[in-house]
Order: sequence, then structure tokens, then C-alpha cells
Amino acid sequence: MKQITTVGLDLAKQVFQVHAAAADGSPIFNRKLRRAEVLRFFEKTPACLVGMEACGSAHYWAREISALGHDVRLIPPVYVKPFVKRGKTDAADAEAISEAVTRKTMRFVPVKSADQQAAAVVLKTRALLVNQRTQVINALRAHLSEFGIIAAAGTTKVAGLISIVCDETDVRLPKAARFALMEIASQIEALKAQIEKLEKVIVATVKRDDDARRLVTIPGVGAITAASVRALVPDPGGFKSGRHFAAWLGLTPKPHSSGGKERLGRISKMGNPALRSLLVVGATAVLRHARGNPNASKWLTALLARRPYRIVAVALANKTARIIWALLVKGGTYQDNGASNQRATA
Repeated sequence: MKQITTVGLDLAKQVFQVHAAAADGSPIFNRKLRRAEVLRFFEKTPACLVGMEACGSAHYWAREISALGHDVRLIPPVYVKPFVKRGKTDAADAEAISEAVTRKTMRFVPVKSADQQAAAVVLKTRALLVNQRTQVINALRAHLSEFGIIAAAGTTKVAGLISIVCDETDVRLPKAARFALMEIASQIEALKAQIEKLEKVIVATVKRDDDARRLVTIPGVGAITAASVRALVPDPGGFKSGRHFAAWLGLTPKPHSSGGKERLGRISKMGNPALRSLLVVGATAVLRHARGNPNASKWLTALLARRPYRIVAVALANKTARIIWALLVKGGTYQDNGASNQRATA
């Protein structure tokens, strides 16, 4: 019997699919495994190359299987799809993974440690609570507007609305409406407390991390953005340059070139949407202070004079991403060498 050198593992909740191949690429078997059988299978299998699609549970399985002596590599699902011959089945997916993982030019996803995943869970939990708070605030605003009570935009103006709801002497709200809106108001306060609790943990983590402390010196990069970079980008050295990192985040135009003609389309918006959003929001904050500021970057001022505001924000986010990559890969700290020259020095 041929020796197994490559295994394609199609992950699932309960029923996994395994495709084993020999050194010449010929298939040995393709069969199903129950969840409890996966680790036992790899314990008995000689050390080999194991490929998996990068998904929710992929990092856990990669750590467990790597501990058994195998070389585990995670592949972005979009790079596996071209190797699926026909139809969508678990067996076809496992075979495609087994073939894709052997390609010399294939790009792989770094395996995250449990601590890195834990940090990402904290950030994702905060983002979930922020979204829930926004939904509840919008509900409160909508209900109060039906009674002619409105407030200016922004979360800081919600306190005034809550005080109106809690004021039983205000005759603009019927008793039944006030009873229901009190529950919404209490939920807003509870979410606010939970978000602040998580943010304290995030800020404390950033203060303990040397790389994160250096990142927050970049204009437009705060504790949340720095913590997100550290949690969601486990190996910045895997990118060839800062432009590759910015392209991975979806902050560069999508190329469509042929016949020697270079054509650049819209911003691709690929990569991690949470991290991209944080960089754009941070860039927007920098632009807000740059308008009319004589000490602002000349590059930024000139760009604002000829391009729309949101396009400049994305361009600045692109530049910030490149600076982040330079600091993480080359070391050093961010230095603002005058308004005309901003760069990261090693």
C-alpha cells in the first residue's frame, strides 16, 4: 500500500471528510470521519502534509493535529474553489484541498494561537455589544420621535432622551409608553457598562504589549485598532510589503489588466472588514483635525484640495496600513518628521 504524504481535511461540526494522497498525487482513499475519530486517525497516520480550509474551527484543529507531528497548512477557501472539479460534495472538497495544499505558489493562513483567538473574541464581543447598543438607541429615538421628542445625533445625546423617559412628571409620554421605554433605557445603560468593561481590558492588554504600544503612536490608530491588528494579523512578516498588507485589508484598487494595459477599478474591500473599518474611521478622525490646520501634512492637505473627503480617508487608511506593517516587520517607532514628511523609521 502506498504511503500517505498529503491529507485534505474538509472540516465540519460532526462528519469530516478525509482525502489521502500519495507522493505522486494519486489518491489512496476518500472517506468520512466522525468528530471523535479525527484525532485518532491522525495519531495512527505517519507525519504528513495536512491541508484545511481556513474557517471558524480551523485554527483549533490545526493546533491539535500539529501537536501530533503533522505539517498543517490553512488555505483561504477562495483559493480552494478552483480545484473543485465539479459539483459541491464533501468528497470533492477534500480532494480539492489535498491538491491545493501541494501547490508551490499557494498562499496560506498563519495558524493562530489560543491566546490570539481569545484576544479576537474580546474584540468581536465588544463589536457585537456596540452594534446592539446602536440598535437599541435607534429604537429609543424612533419611539420618542412618535411623540415629538427628538435629540441631536450621537450617542452622547442619548442621555437627554433617557432622562426624559425617567422623568415621570413629563406629560409628553403616556404611562404605557414610559413603562416600555424604561426597559430600553435600562438596556442601553447595561450595554454601556459592558462595553466600558471590555474596553478597559483591551486598553490594559495594549499597554502590556510592546508592538501595540508602538502602533498607538501612529495618528488614527488607537487602542482598539492596535489590539485588532495584533489579534487578527498573527504574522505580518508573511506579507512581502506594506502594499501587500494594505491590499489584503481591501484598501487598494482592484486591478483588471490585460494586453499590457493597466486598469484599476474600485477599492476591493477584501480582507477583514472590521480591521478595515477601524482604519478608515481612524483616518476620518485625522482628516477632521487636518482641515484648516496649518501644521497638517502637506500631502494630506494637497490631497484634500483635489479629491473627495471619503476617498482621501481611504487613501490615508491605506497609508496607515503600510506604516503599521513597517513598524511590525522592521521595528522602530513612528516619527512625524515635519508636516511634509511622515514616515516610520527603523
